[in-house]
Amino acid sequence: MTGSSSLSSGLRALRPDAFGADPGGERLARIQGSPHFKDGVFQNPGGTARTRPSGSMLEFAKTYFEKEQRARRAPRGTVPVHATTLADLARPSVGGLRLTWMGHSSVLAEIDGHRVLFDPVWGERCSPFPFAGPKRLHPVPLPIAALGTVDVVVISHDHYDHLDLPTIKALAGTDTLFAVPLGVGAHLEQWGVSADRLRELDWHEETRIGGLTLTATPARHFCGRGLRNTQHTLWASWVVAGEEHRIYHSGDTGYFDGFKDIGADHGPFDATMIQIGAYSEYWPDIHMTPEEGVRAHLDLQGGGPHGVLLPIHWGTFNLAPHAWAEPGEWTKDAGDAAGQTVALPRPGEPFEPSGKPPVDPWWREVSAPLARPWRRALQPRGEAGPDGLGLAGDAVAPDADDLVK
Repeated sequence: MTGSSSLSSGLRALRPDAFGADPGGERLARIQGSPHFKDGVFQNPGGTARTRPSGSMLEFAKTYFEKEQRARRAPRGTVPVHATTLADLARPSVGGLRLTWMGHSSVLAEIDGHRVLFDPVWGERCSPFPFAGPKRLHPVPLPIAALGTVDVVVISHDHYDHLDLPTIKALAGTDTLFAVPLGVGAHLEQWGVSADRLRELDWHEETRIGGLTLTATPARHFCGRGLRNTQHTLWASWVVAGEEHRIYHSGDTGYFDGFKDIGADHGPFDATMIQIGAYSEYWPDIHMTPEEGVRAHLDLQGGGPHGVLLPIHWGTFNLAPHAWAEPGEWTKDAGDAAGQTVALPRPGEPFEPSGKPPVDPWWREVSAPLARPWRRALQPRGEAGPDGLGLAGDAVAPDADDLVK
């Protein structure tokens, strides 16, 4: 017994700080009392979601690690990061809403006089270890200390590419508040954020911070940072509503009918930030393709084009088998087909949804040619196809005209 106890203590000592902490006490009691927690785990809307690669792991490994395929998943040159300055962000927005995509899912939203920072990841790798794991494909647009005052940091879930230990520790030394899904507060307290600065919500719960109302809304994903995935922390999308504007951040999610309900309850939105990267046929339930992302935006807006869609969760880390720039290119196509405005800023480029959002396909300068096998023949204007995007027919195989140079 003594030897076993010593071994356990030794293993605990080797546990990286980035693993965070498991919920306990009153926090665990809240989790166990949640209507979304059953049989010892949080449940996804729409039934069980596959959270690991389906099919043959050998085939997945061949696809993921094959030399030519790996080359497709990175830019061929330097990503054109916008040189954001403190002056850019200190200047008041004209229309009361300004968004700055910092890369991946990190977005600074300036809304009705408040500043909200979604899923901030300033670390070099999304990993528990500084020497291994997916590394940045472009630098952060500006140091986190140069952001200025942030009223609230919003976390969608506890995966490493959304909840970053070095970033949280840097923010722990400020006065900012944190809005997080149920259970995630255990990690933040472990890393130095005091309990009185946490707003920890279950789905459909809301909190007021200044003049903003933040609501945790459902998503179709999963959680976990350690060697065991206990499903004891929740994942969420978020609605942020001010006096004049409403925005939505999807976090990570598969497509599901709940977008329509979120839109009916909280929309329409001036802007949505939608995950359209790191998708794969190996895990179709937990990440959206670009086409699904556009469909989700339309659902959130009541079924038709409205507001501005900002694609997130792409371009910064290599997390899936698809080509590096494919999510941006395909989202642009799907948005055009639906008549939906899609903002395409360079990382760090502020824009106002009420103004003229950036639409230049900047990635083409540093991307390999992209096949577009999903593209379909357009329906006549005003006639929606079976997927609601004004598209019809089956996907066609790419030819020379389906390559973006």
